[in-house]
Amino acid sequence: MAAANPRTKPLKPGEAQQPPHDRQRKERDIADHGVIGNLATIALVACDGAIDYMCWPNLDSPSIFAGILDADQGGVFELAPDIAEPRVVQMYIPDTNVLLTRWMGSDASAELTDLMIDTSETGEAPTRLVRRMVVTRGTVTIHVRCAPRYDYARLKPSVTIKDGAALFKAKDCPSLRLSGADFSKGDGEVHASITLKAGQCITLMLDEPGEPLIGADQIGQLIEATINRWRAWSAQSTYKGRWRDAVGRSALVLKLLTSRRHGSIAAAGTFSLPEAAGGVRNWDYRAAWIRDSSFSIYALMRLGYHTEAKDFYRWLGDRAMHSSKGGELKVMYALDGGTVPAETSLEHLGGYGGAVPVRIGNDAVTQLQLDIYGELMDSIYLSNKYGEAISHDRWLGVCRVIDYVARHWKEPDAGIWEIRGPARHHLHSRLMCWVAMDRAIRLASKRSLAAPFTRWIKVRNAIHDDIWKNFWDEKLGHFVEERGRKDLDASMLLMPLVRFVGATDPRWLATLDAIGNKLTDDGMVYRYKRDDGLPGKEGAFSACSFWYVECLARAGRMDEARHIFEKLLRYANHVQLYAEEFDERAHLVGNFPQGFTHLALVSAAFYIDREMEGRGPRDWPA
Repeated sequence: MAAANPRTKPLKPGEAQQPPHDRQRKERDIADHGVIGNLATIALVACDGAIDYMCWPNLDSPSIFAGILDADQGGVFELAPDIAEPRVVQMYIPDTNVLLTRWMGSDASAELTDLMIDTSETGEAPTRLVRRMVVTRGTVTIHVRCAPRYDYARLKPSVTIKDGAALFKAKDCPSLRLSGADFSKGDGEVHASITLKAGQCITLMLDEPGEPLIGADQIGQLIEATINRWRAWSAQSTYKGRWRDAVGRSALVLKLLTSRRHGSIAAAGTFSLPEAAGGVRNWDYRAAWIRDSSFSIYALMRLGYHTEAKDFYRWLGDRAMHSSKGGELKVMYALDGGTVPAETSLEHLGGYGGAVPVRIGNDAVTQLQLDIYGELMDSIYLSNKYGEAISHDRWLGVCRVIDYVARHWKEPDAGIWEIRGPARHHLHSRLMCWVAMDRAIRLASKRSLAAPFTRWIKVRNAIHDDIWKNFWDEKLGHFVEERGRKDLDASMLLMPLVRFVGATDPRWLATLDAIGNKLTDDGMVYRYKRDDGLPGKEGAFSACSFWYVECLARAGRMDEARHIFEKLLRYANHVQLYAEEFDERAHLVGNFPQGFTHLALVSAAFYIDREMEGRGPRDWPA
């Protein structure tokens, strides 16, 4: 295992910030990043002005910057103002995904605006990364280093300087063009040092050379148009309750993970950020999981974003319509609906904090995970109830899928957490098979669709009875996650949220207390505490923590729910972003930003706020 590289440390008194190409390469914490994007890809921007993660041109394309996974070899795009002892503050322009980073010193200050230009309604907008640095006080030298590393840092590009722009090329990879400064050429990288006075700025743009070169003034207009576009999107939210900043930021994160071209939604923006320091639980989340995507749409619909729900519903309906003849679906799909690549280890990368192997692709795509059919059907049901009616061909696809569930619900599977070991009989998988049958019956009834009601109702009732018979442990006095075992699992928190059991049912309350006693640490909830076949341990799962809060609120324990919810809000990073998990000190670990976490936050905030306003206990939607 590779040794961890040193972390970035605050400057000591009197220590000037060195040009990035002269100082030792250093890793940056996951939490020390904001995220920008254009509905095709995203980039992580660290608090020191470095972009150390970006895939080009799409989210699931190979990386060009992956310094967060290997500070020496991964590739990075750095902008660093030479200001002594600065205070650094990073923030978003309100209601946008446009990021500001400010360096404030005694004698000088500078501000960096990072964004991807996004002014198009279509799926054909080119990826254009813009970085504008303005000196706001004093005189400042700005140091620039752009070192892309193509194909997951397996290729170092050739560099040429032509017509005032730097061109990066590598075999079978998209060429890149960096404009906006007088660059000097290095080994697979370029540098520049620009001294500016107060009021002056530099504007750098990274794009592909096939696009027309845009001048600084026009870029300024595009920046304003992009800001206005994000603000107009945010203004569509119907949420007017408490914690609007956190809810609004979560919606903006979910939007960033959405593919404008395809309508699909990625689980997270990154690959191989570890779930535990130095561990092996390093997965690629740049794909559309049926489960995660369906939950994301539920959250966006709650906030009034019906266009996204409609686009995803069409993408999801196509997956059902083109399912196998037997009705089986894959656990996840590429963002364009294709096949997720097989899992591969990038042995040349040292990993975040030495966590190896660094993986791309995901072998969980081959697993049997029966719960996905419930999330899929719940999403289709809600989209039909509050959106456009399902087409005949898509309904035929749904019927194939539901018939598959009816035939296979009794089988063991890998479960929601994708356990890499023998298949087991999971309560959560049974639960979501029940949801699949229940929502299909409801949809057919509400839309007067042809369906084998008698057979489907019989299966739904059989699943219901199986759960009560085989997953309730009379001696322990609570539900158990696996048939024939005694373990708890945080996925059980979804039982009242999908309306299988009442939120105040005594048996459920006993289960909720058991989860609180055995899986919860100061409001942070672990998925499970059993051997899952992998070495090491993982952190507390952020989404489960918000599920727990919502379950407490639904059980009438509002003071406890709000207290924990407020804690969880403080565990976000400085710009209200979450990764997949928390470590013991509530530091962010895992892939980032994680859609699952943000959608669970939205759901918890929505319910708690409604209860505090006294608007009644009715679930949304009924």
